[in-house]
Amino acid sequence: MVLAKTRKKALVGTRTKEEAVSVIGLGYVGLPLLCLCAEKEYRCFGIDISPSKIESLKRGKCTFHDNNIQKMLDNVEFTATTDFQVIHDTPIVIVCVPTPVDRNSEPDYRPIKSACEAIRLYLRRGHLIIIESTINPGACEEFIQPILEKSGLRAGADFHIAHCPERIDPGNGKWSVRNIPRVLGSTSPEGLHRALAFYLSILEAQVIPMKSIDEAAATKIVENTFRDINIAFVNELAKSFANMGIDVTEVIKAASTKPYAFLPHYPGCGVGGDCIPVSPRYLIRQAGKCGFEHKLVKLGREINESMPSYTVNLLLEELKRLKNTNGGSNRRANIGILGLAYKANVGDTRESPAYKIIELLKAAEANLYVYDPFVVEESNVKSLDALLDKSEALILVTQHQEFVNMDLGKLKDNGIKLVIDGRNCLDKDRIRKLGIVYRGIGR
Repeated sequence: MVLAKTRKKALVGTRTKEEAVSVIGLGYVGLPLLCLCAEKEYRCFGIDISPSKIESLKRGKCTFHDNNIQKMLDNVEFTATTDFQVIHDTPIVIVCVPTPVDRNSEPDYRPIKSACEAIRLYLRRGHLIIIESTINPGACEEFIQPILEKSGLRAGADFHIAHCPERIDPGNGKWSVRNIPRVLGSTSPEGLHRALAFYLSILEAQVIPMKSIDEAAATKIVENTFRDINIAFVNELAKSFANMGIDVTEVIKAASTKPYAFLPHYPGCGVGGDCIPVSPRYLIRQAGKCGFEHKLVKLGREINESMPSYTVNLLLEELKRLKNTNGGSNRRANIGILGLAYKANVGDTRESPAYKIIELLKAAEANLYVYDPFVVEESNVKSLDALLDKSEALILVTQHQEFVNMDLGKLKDNGIKLVIDGRNCLDKDRIRKLGIVYRGIGR
């Protein structure tokens, strides 16, 4: 057990033992929530199975790149530990572990099941167990409640289960864990009342109570699936418009001027993160168990999962065209990969399309040079300049500001012949004027 570095502005220790909180899982969801609870004067315990995370927190260092969370860490105090025994003395326990999909795109419940098994060992009467991890409707009845009830205690009588699905956008300076509205469901009226009181005590936003825990779970699934389907729509448009010679980004920009009934989404080289590509798979599975097939949701996933391959094919086609035009050799191409994170200006690589793109390029026997300023430990070059020096063609995967703002003249200076803009964020006219082949996703 370790104690996060004490700060002068720490507000911990003024509440009673009954107002203690444990947060299981100290990642992009759990750590900000833990810091917020500490700010609001709860006695806080953060639990994670990673000793390296605990050691970083002991030094007062955020375990991922996020300046806003680091500022929160600088001003709070909490106990961080790998020992689940602290659960026994914390009436509120919040589960923030990952709920990913496996290699077969099936829901992987192992992290949340393991967390529930650990809670069961220290569960006592009066506990409120809140699941923030994304789950599908039916998950509580299927395995969460049965695992916890192996303790001999009964949900709704001896302890209570609630679900407040996380809503967080890493790197977003406007919307954070403290001010995003939330939805909340429970298996019992008392559980709903207690959980609602807790969230109202820490949030600066509306908390909407739902009639059931499954309604709360379904809300989060719908939010993410809505985005996935709309992204799939514009990805399909991008492929179509590329064949027509139409710039899809200009069309979306024009359509966005309609003041109602249109919400812009944008195409790209793939959909990443722990929510958008994952929730549809949970919905598909649960609906299938209930005798319904989500054809549109499945198709949306297929389209979005095809985008890394589509992007790599753009590169290979243009390389072949350049070779035929210029009489190049059969040597391996030197390809620079700009970005590993799934979104701009964060180091979050969960479900990032970069890995599929890299896998496909390795299969094509290309020499790869990878750089992400937020994922330095997985980069094989130390800087953007070093990558440009080694590359003849580029695929931009992540819209990091460093890449958007780079001096495009350096592309020509380094002999870059081809740019595949996987996020449509570069100046295509400027690149083409430099004599460099430019291909975007639908432009």
